[in-house]
Amino acid sequence: MNNANVQLSAPSAVSAAPVAPADNAVLSVPPASPAAAAVYFGASLAFHADVSDVASALAADGDPGFVVIDTRSTASWDQGHVPGALHLPTALIAEQAEALLDTSVPVVTYCWGPGCNGATRAALALAQLGFQVKEMLGGFEYWAREGFEFETWEGREQRDPDALTAPVDAEDCGC
Repeated sequence: MNNANVQLSAPSAVSAAPVAPADNAVLSVPPASPAAAAVYFGASLAFHADVSDVASALAADGDPGFVVIDTRSTASWDQGHVPGALHLPTALIAEQAEALLDTSVPVVTYCWGPGCNGATRAALALAQLGFQVKEMLGGFEYWAREGFEFETWEGREQRDPDALTAPVDAEDCGC
């Protein structure tokens, strides 16, 4: 990094944020205020669920308080899905959701993975029908990569956790 443009000074009462170097793409747009960040990240948690948190809630005794919806095609569902999930492809939500789901029970949607927005489209369709909904970040890809058991048309499977996505020798990541 070229530090020629970096100027160090004590924070002033006017601006507590350091001046970003002109060549730093990360800080060329300054971070949001702490208050704005709290609103944004709080909202993000209201809209998203982590794969590990979903798995933990489903593994606990009793009703997790939500239903998991796999929004992919039948071929994708057969290839592998979260145990206990309901199969409701995004294209069928408008005609089938109200008959299959209770609007008083929150819904968690998932699709293939982070490169797919099918779960987002499904969550939108469900919200427009009056359902409380969250999207499971990482989708089925991260469910399998984190080493959680899944069902296929041939039965149950489980892979070793991918060390890049989950701790290999611990119960949780601590985050």
